[in-house]
Amino acid sequence: MRKMSATIEIGAPPMDVWAILIDFGRYPEWNPLFREATGEVAVGKRLTLKCFPAGGRPMTVRPKIVAAEPGVELRWAASLPGIIGGEHSFALSPADGGTRLVQSESFRGLLVPFSGKTLARAEASFQALNEALRKRAEAR
Repeated sequence: MRKMSATIEIGAPPMDVWAILIDFGRYPEWNPLFREATGEVAVGKRLTLKCFPAGGRPMTVRPKIVAAEPGVELRWAASLPGIIGGEHSFALSPADGGTRLVQSESFRGLLVPFSGKTLARAEASFQALNEALRKRAEAR
């Protein structure tokens, strides 16, 4: 298994950050990684995400939401069973009058050891998404 994460401090309360995270219809306005997203934010529901990783090819994934606690955590999982799988999360916590956001993904499966470049690009994409989210939340 391999895990990567990106952390950022945002000058807005967790519920404001949460509202931006779950407003999928507005992702094209600000989100550099998931430029298109549809679905219902509820545990067990599937999302459709059009991903544009930094330096990579666009792809569509259909993860299932495994956690959706308003103002605290949004987490989804997707996999090609036995080959590669991942669990992506946004964890929000109060910090100095704002929010500490930790975006992370855990990868597992046979292809993980051979996916070094792809995973490195994913980390850059996480940083870009976090910065864009901070900018949007602090502009409210």
